[in-house]
Amino acid sequence: MILHELISYDVLRVIWWLLLGILLVGFAVTDGFDLGAMALLRATAKIDVERRVVINTVGPIWEGNQVWLILGGGAIFAAWPQLYAVSFSGFYLAMFAILVALILRPVAFKFRSKREEASWRNKWDWVLCVSGIVPALLFGVAVGNVLLGVPFRFSDDLRIYYDGTFFGLLQPFALLCGLVSLAMMVMHGASWLVFKTDGEVAARAARFGAMAAMLASVLFALAGVWIAMGINGYEITSAINKVGPSNPLAKTAAVAQGAWMANFKATPVLWLLPLLGVVLPWISALGMRSRREWLALLSSGLAIVCIILTVGAAMFPMILPSSVDPRFSLTVWDSSSSHTTLFIMLVCVMIFLPLILAYTSWVYSVLRGKVDPMAIIKGETHSY
Repeated sequence: MILHELISYDVLRVIWWLLLGILLVGFAVTDGFDLGAMALLRATAKIDVERRVVINTVGPIWEGNQVWLILGGGAIFAAWPQLYAVSFSGFYLAMFAILVALILRPVAFKFRSKREEASWRNKWDWVLCVSGIVPALLFGVAVGNVLLGVPFRFSDDLRIYYDGTFFGLLQPFALLCGLVSLAMMVMHGASWLVFKTDGEVAARAARFGAMAAMLASVLFALAGVWIAMGINGYEITSAINKVGPSNPLAKTAAVAQGAWMANFKATPVLWLLPLLGVVLPWISALGMRSRREWLALLSSGLAIVCIILTVGAAMFPMILPSSVDPRFSLTVWDSSSSHTTLFIMLVCVMIFLPLILAYTSWVYSVLRGKVDPMAIIKGETHSY
């Protein structure tokens, strides 16, 4: 027996769908508090030393956190090539805006303290603030467009064509999803600042974070009601060959009212995901206001996990529906790489993912504790 046949093709496809979700969740939970903390920079820190404290809560770890984004992009490229082709070409301008923001963030980290002038540092503070807001907002807008359907199509030879525009992405429901994403990232960033700082910075972070948490809960619930009442979903209407070759044109699909609710009706235990997505932000807000730091940070992180998993559970087995013709939609069963490729990649993941997790855990352990403003003022530590 060939080694890769130890795991069947359909099981490998589901495993890689789950791994893609894990990588996206890993990025949202780790780099999410980076983005949220920087989005709150000017609101939580009023003087220079306070802003340096906020920056130094994420400065030493942001690079490691962004590894999850790189891994996610690599997984899409290797495991779901058609998804990569559509998303990275169709969302090109949005991706470009996100990358510009993510590139400017480390530049601001490095250059902000090169000069003492207040105006110089103030400009870089604004760059850091915007670099936190833009990716958090646009990632949510992208998810909203995925739920609505993306205007792409295939030719008979499987050549991909994208018929949309950048401004076409800014639909009301997609913007609502963007606000959900921004609110939950701000919540997570605030809980991180409460965890890593003291004094006025922590107090302001708790105040703004509690408001963001409540807003994230309300907006997420509103998005769920909108989906249930007014957003059409996508469903496969033909027989499914789970071990067949990847060819999106080999199936038929349709737009159907309530299709995004079908998995929850078929498997009621899945309702725990959106329920926790609504409840956990309130627990995080309570933790921030009562200065129960671990409760606030853990609840905000789990809220993000549940919100993202809610989307995945609603869409399965759809990955990227087409609003041009449902038949062109990409699913778990017809848009993956080959059986051999998925197996080889799985072996690599089983080797390297534990190493990444172990190294990340070690880094966070070394950098545990709160950022001391006096150590920054006295120059006792290597700080930004």
